Amino acid sequence: MSANNQIVVTGGAGYIGSHTVVELVNAGYEPIIIDDFRNSKEWIIDRLNDITNQSLKVYTVDCTSQTDIDKVFADNKGIVGVIHFAAYKAVGESVAEPVMYYENNITSMCVVLNAMKKFNVEQLVFSSSCTVYGEPDNPIVDEHTPIQKAESPYGATKIACEQLAQFAVQSGQALKICLLRYFNPIGAHPSGKIGELPQGIPNNLVPYITQTVKGIREKLTVFGDDYNTADGTCIRDYIHVVDLADAHVKALNWLAKQSSSVCEPFNLGTGKGSSVLEIIHTFENVNQVKVNYQIGDRRPGDVEQIWANAAKANNVLNWHCKYTMADALKHSWNWEQNIEA
Repeated sequence: MSANNQIVVTGGAGYIGSHTVVELVNAGYEPIIIDDFRNSKEWIIDRLNDITNQSLKVYTVDCTSQTDIDKVFADNKGIVGVIHFAAYKAVGESVAEPVMYYENNITSMCVVLNAMKKFNVEQLVFSSSCTVYGEPDNPIVDEHTPIQKAESPYGATKIACEQLAQFAVQSGQALKICLLRYFNPIGAHPSGKIGELPQGIPNNLVPYITQTVKGIREKLTVFGDDYNTADGTCIRDYIHVVDLADAHVKALNWLAKQSSSVCEPFNLGTGKGSSVLEIIHTFENVNQVKVNYQIGDRRPGDVEQIWANAAKANNVLNWHCKYTMADALKHSWNWEQNIEA
């Protein structure tokens, strides 16, 4: 790796961001973390320093501040790329606070692109989502599956940021961009030192399971068991967060080899769908615990089933999942038992 190996990681103390920081260090990059800790905790940095055996560079700034972000770029002369995670991410909250979501998620993307142009940084990996596909006609989606009208302000901001990235490339700005469309990240670092850290009541299935087993939540409600699936519950593509983090490193490596501007989307998933009940029962089996759950009504807006065709990421980025769903659920429970208050 050359001396110019610094990667700005916005939201680098968050769930996927923190795991990606570890993988960047493992690959010989120098991550520069930008995070204002509104969706994380400062002690995560101590855990990252411990895992990586480094004293990582951290800037506590808001990604919507052009002045502050420009200063990070000005202070560091070896920046070759940006991985942009920083964004609000709760669908329900976005419905209640649409202006907040547009202001934060889209403004931060504009700020990052402005800074990259000003300081001649070309490589960008953008944290997108399978949310852009909405309720697809076919549950197995690839990158040619049509982008649907957004069901939530959160989804709309991801679509808008993808469009902005494409327009920025078309404008002639020297940019090489990967749009990484995540399916459902679960799991935690095998060390148990970092993992998903919900603020308040979890929006995602697995942390709700772990908090229920730990006694923080009374019970888990499964939203509907009358869908047209094998056991009646919704199906998703659950991917281990460390595999997801590795894809960001692979994306940077691929971008570095491109001789001209590019903006390419990639699905990141296992290529296999798992139902809600399958997750619950696998969690019980691998961890030898019982999950207190009940069946409830369907939740409005839930997609019945969706999973990734990840062949493009496999073939183009040379990226492949290494961890199983059972690994992820074991690591999630290990992490839950290691979280500080």
